[in-house]
Order: sequence, then structure tokens, then C-alpha cells
Amino acid sequence: MRIGVISDTHGLLRPEAMAALRGSDHIIHAGDIGDSEILDQLAAIAPVTAVRGNVDRGPRTRNIPTTNVLEAGGVAIYVLHILPELDLKPEAAGFAAVIYGHSHQPHQEMKKGVLYFNPGSAGPRRLRLPVSVGKLHIRGSKIRAEIVELITGKVSRDGSSD
Repeated sequence: MRIGVISDTHGLLRPEAMAALRGSDHIIHAGDIGDSEILDQLAAIAPVTAVRGNVDRGPRTRNIPTTNVLEAGGVAIYVLHILPELDLKPEAAGFAAVIYGHSHQPHQEMKKGVLYFNPGSAGPRRLRLPVSVGKLHIRGSKIRAEIVELITGKVSRDGSSD
């Protein structure tokens, strides 16, 4: 199973992001959506699980939950926008991954058997940070992550629960 992961679009859904997410079985948007129409566009590719970010205050995004859970391919994934607001121990709760955004910096690491994954920002470029999305590959109870830089097409495959 392949899950596309996007965050911090801030109202801009780039064609490169749509292309990178095509073929996903599911899509996670980790907040700062900016415009709920982005979720509609993503839903044309695959079902979407989304959370509200700190800039999602408009009438069309304020009803999106601040946390969400996706069960996919035999694993449980916890989604929130701001990682320091995590108020549970994901390893104790049985989550295989925690997906988050907010920092605009792509990041992935394993801690206590849980993948912590930030796909970076797919929206307007900030400073010298990359414009990127992510992909999760699930097989059985194993989850592998990759970050795809949209401008260069560079792929990083560092996160894995193998």
C-alpha cells in the first residue's frame, strides 16, 4: 500500500505535488491546508485524511480535526500538525507512525519503533527550505518512508521500520 503525504500547502497545490501523489492508495494532509478546495483536488486522486493546522482558521477549514488516525495496510498512523503538541506515547498506543508538518522541514526518524515523518512543505517556498511531499510504503507491519523534493525530483529513502 502506498500513502502520499503532504503538508503546509498554504493554499497552493502545485502540479508537481499532484503528479508525485498520483498512484497513492490514500493521502494524508498534515495541516496548514489554506483552502479546503485543496482537499477536494487531492480526493480526486485517493481518499484523504487531513488535520487542521495553525493557519486553518477560515470557515471551510475550521471544522477539520486537529488530530486524526488512519488505519491502513495493517498499521495505525497518528496525524497532527505540530509535533510538540503530541499528547500520547505512540509506541504504547500501538501506532507505527506519527505524521506531522508545521516546520516546513522534511524529516524522518525512528524512535522506539515508531516512524516520525514530516514531508516538508509543498506550498510556497520559505527561505531555502525544499518544496517536498512524502510517500509511505506499507507491507505487512513494515512501513518505509521517502521524501520527494518537487523541484529537483530528489528522493530520500532513509526512514524504515525494516
